[in-house]
Amino acid sequence: MWKLALSIISIMFLAQPAMAGTGGDAALLASAREYFQPLPDKPVFKADNPTNPAKIALGKALYFDTRLSSSNVFSCNSCHNLALGGADNSEFSIGHKWQKGGRNAPTVFNAALHIAQFWDGRAEDVEQQAGMPVLNPVEMNSSQDLVLERLKTIPGYVEMFAKAFPGQNPSLTYENVAKAIGAFERTLLTPSRFDAFLKGKTGALTKEEKDGLELFIESNCVICHNGPAVGGQAFQKFGLVKKPEFLTDNGRFDVTKNESDRFVFKVPSLRNIELTYPYFNNGQTWDLAEAVKIMGAHQLGIDFNDKEATSIVTFLKALTGEKPKIDLPNLPPAGNTTSHPLTE
Repeated sequence: MWKLALSIISIMFLAQPAMAGTGGDAALLASAREYFQPLPDKPVFKADNPTNPAKIALGKALYFDTRLSSSNVFSCNSCHNLALGGADNSEFSIGHKWQKGGRNAPTVFNAALHIAQFWDGRAEDVEQQAGMPVLNPVEMNSSQDLVLERLKTIPGYVEMFAKAFPGQNPSLTYENVAKAIGAFERTLLTPSRFDAFLKGKTGALTKEEKDGLELFIESNCVICHNGPAVGGQAFQKFGLVKKPEFLTDNGRFDVTKNESDRFVFKVPSLRNIELTYPYFNNGQTWDLAEAVKIMGAHQLGIDFNDKEATSIVTFLKALTGEKPKIDLPNLPPAGNTTSHPLTE
């Protein structure tokens, strides 16, 4: 896969897109539309997980509920904080017994649009992903039995599951826990001024942002960072031109055991990238301009100078979107037999 991508890069360097500056806004818009699409106006739900308001409300409650963790300390929101950029602004997230995870937490905003979940793509969608951290001993350290035992003893949740999954018996299953959280996560879209630009409102971006977009396209950043999420659509080798010295993570190889997948990662989305520092799978840098320079050198063979990196960053900040309004849920109280937090 990465060899094919490298060939594509070589071809595109020989056939650069037309400079937007030669044709003004219309040319830049036409060029941008070759690579990007606006975010969908409405959430896209899976056919095998049809939604309803009750399911989204249940998913939101579960997303914020620390009782899914064995210690009653951690929730989905702990690592994917919706008050921040949908991540936690830490190099590595803190989990059970204050253990650190092995990779930087990606943002949950717009994640449902990606081809897979996690840096190594081991989950096919947000529904599958939602059930995995709960069971991870480094993260929430729970078990399916413990989660179901707790939820079944909370009358409010029993009622919420029945409404969210009508006609199912039983409705309160671990699969439905993950489906509800996934349904909620699919609503977490963040449209930005860039979407307005793609829809034809060229004045939505400033001249400086347009200059950065033009450079982003002409430098071939769009080979990997494209589509509605400006990324998340493919897997790519980190270090196409030269391997970063700080890279020790084998990436997707740990999932597939295929040598060609060593140092291959899911391409991250650049939407809200201004808010999701530190950057890269290991949180290598907190500076977005430095991240642009690293990507230029190691992926494209381009040494961006300070002015060029700043120009691209100016465009990237236009991808910071409007977060959906989310009121904290009122979580149902525990029942008389709900188990207490575990200390081990």
